[in-house]
Amino acid sequence: MLWHHDNNRIIRDAMKKKFIPDTNVILHDSGCIHQFKDNSICIPITVIEELDKFKKGNNVIHCNARDFLRTLDGLSSDCMLTNGGAPMENGEGTISILLDLPMDEKVKSNFNGITPDVRILNIAYCHARTHGFDKVVLVTKDVNLRLRARSMGVKTENYQSQYVKDPLDIYSGMQVIENIKHEMLEHLFQKPYELDVSNLLQAPSLLANENLILKNGSSSALACFDAGRQTIRRIQSRVCYGIKPRNSEQAFALNAMLNPDIPLVTLSGKAGTGKTLLALAAALETRRSYRQIFIARPVVPLSNKDLGYLPGDMASKLDPYMQPLYDNLAVLQNQANTQGEGRAKPISQLLEDEKIVITPISYIRERSIVRVFFIVDEAQNLTPHEVKTIITRAGEGTKIVFTGDIMQIDHPYLDSQTNGLAYIIEKMKGQKLYAHINLEKGERSELSELASQIL
Repeated sequence: MLWHHDNNRIIRDAMKKKFIPDTNVILHDSGCIHQFKDNSICIPITVIEELDKFKKGNNVIHCNARDFLRTLDGLSSDCMLTNGGAPMENGEGTISILLDLPMDEKVKSNFNGITPDVRILNIAYCHARTHGFDKVVLVTKDVNLRLRARSMGVKTENYQSQYVKDPLDIYSGMQVIENIKHEMLEHLFQKPYELDVSNLLQAPSLLANENLILKNGSSSALACFDAGRQTIRRIQSRVCYGIKPRNSEQAFALNAMLNPDIPLVTLSGKAGTGKTLLALAAALETRRSYRQIFIARPVVPLSNKDLGYLPGDMASKLDPYMQPLYDNLAVLQNQANTQGEGRAKPISQLLEDEKIVITPISYIRERSIVRVFFIVDEAQNLTPHEVKTIITRAGEGTKIVFTGDIMQIDHPYLDSQTNGLAYIIEKMKGQKLYAHINLEKGERSELSELASQIL
């Protein structure tokens, strides 16, 4: 029996793989080493060296670097530098540190310069030659490094522990229900403007706060499903700070953002659909219910360089990133003036008094997010860990609105399946505290919509 047990262990060990994570995987998710089940995790010493450069700072990647190094220190033992490696906390799998190896002639002849990526690739290639090319897997979010590894015959994977399976099939936040009885539609247009969901016998299963377009021939009504009361409530178009919704999707978006019972809202859609403008209008319309309005964007540095590398003071560094937000506020000011509401001065005054704060997302970490209307623009450039950090810091009376286009990614290590906005939509759908709407129709201009469709 003892031999049989040991024999099974030998068979299991033979089937295990050696996963070699790149630095960007750890900066993306500090807990990544817990995602490889009972396999062996091998950390190149080059990765440890690179993490040392990220351990100082207040951004999420700096926190991830520190968290990972602390975790690794807690697992450290004398066997971490040997072939066996140190056992993981759960007793399954091992973790070890791979010291640098002399450059293999094949690696050296194909890649110019000994960069950190080449050193990591060399370690992966040498270990694949020793242990088998089917047993060693280089895990990286760097597309170029994956291509380099494959050219050398090294197996490689993108790190996808937090991803959406099919971004084209992502939850839209609304559905159309045809052939509603005429008397049901009439009932929705009379007080209290709602009806019991059981009256919609042909309706498919509904998610909490899902938006509906109910149709009977040429007659229709916009509605939303209240999961708590199991009712369908009609949505009436509302003007927010001079902005009137131009289509049903925009009406749905404003309804969700104006509802105090829904503290988390996501708006997705291509450029020109009005995501940011609607969010700003809703924030200004309801500003008396909140202590402050925070408007933040992730700063995706050019060539992976931090803002500190750019010339000028902090204001001049941030202006190119934040200018679209100021442009939208200017539109709201002009719209309010056109409507004769006299609200242009309050917006500029709110900015001056810091009732409206426009800032990069990394500068929000130290602020108190209590009774705040918090708009996070371009959220598709955030990681799942970053959006979780933001949401978990929300205090009482805070509303968070994420906006972005999940198909337009600027972050070098994110894509349509792994970005934070898509992750929220997929994981939060159906929750009573959450609402989502995908804006499809462009409303910026006829020319903008034409370019979006055919170029």
